[in-house]
Amino acid sequence: MRIVIAEDDPLLREGLALLLRAESLDVVATAGAPDEALDAIDAHRPDVAIFDVRMPPTHTDEGIVAAVEARRRQHDLAVLVLSAYVEQTFATELLTGGVGGLGYLLKERVGRVEEFLDALRRVAAGGTAIDPEVITQLFTRSRQDTRLDRLSPRERDVLVLMAEGLGNNAIAERLVVTDSAVHKHIRSIFAKLGLSPTHRLDRRVAAVLHYLEDARRRA
Repeated sequence: MRIVIAEDDPLLREGLALLLRAESLDVVATAGAPDEALDAIDAHRPDVAIFDVRMPPTHTDEGIVAAVEARRRQHDLAVLVLSAYVEQTFATELLTGGVGGLGYLLKERVGRVEEFLDALRRVAAGGTAIDPEVITQLFTRSRQDTRLDRLSPRERDVLVLMAEGLGNNAIAERLVVTDSAVHKHIRSIFAKLGLSPTHRLDRRVAAVLHYLEDARRRA
C-alpha cells in the first residue's frame, strides 16, 4: 500500500509516517500544505492519501478541498480524512455521497493503532471508515425521525456499526453476539425502516444513509 500524508503539524505528520512504516506500509511522501500534497499525489500515484481537514493558509477546509481535487485527478485514490473534532456537515456529505474508498476519523483514533490501521486498510480496499464518535453524534441528532424511534437499543447499536463500515462478522464480534443474531437485527432494521428487497439501493446502504441524510437536514 502506497501512502501520501498531508498534515501541517510536523510532529503528527512524522509520527504517522513512522507508525505506518513500522507496519511495512510504503509512505511515499509527506506534505505540510495542500499544494505540496497534490504535487506528491501527482508524482507518486499512491493508493491512499491521508488528509488533515484544516490546513494552511486559513486552517478551515483546505484539506477537504485538496482531497476532493486529488480524487478528481486520480479517481481510484482512497482518501482518509483526519480531524481534531467532529465536523458533522463534512461527515454526512462524505457518507451520503455514495462513493467508496473514503474515511473520516478523529485524530485521537490514531493513538488506537489497531483501530486506525483497520480503518486505513478498509478505506484502501474501497470501503468506508467513519469514526464511532461521529456516528454517535449523528445518530443522536437524527432520533426525531419516527421510523428510527421504532428501532430497539440493540438494533441502534447494529446500525451504528453498519455506518462505521463494519461487516456482519465484525459487528458480531464487537457486540459479542452470534452472526445469526446480527442477521436477525439487520432484517428487523430493514423492516422497521420500510426497506423492501426491491429497494432501488442496497438495503444496507439505504439504512445507513436514511438517518445520516436526516441528520444533515437538521444540522
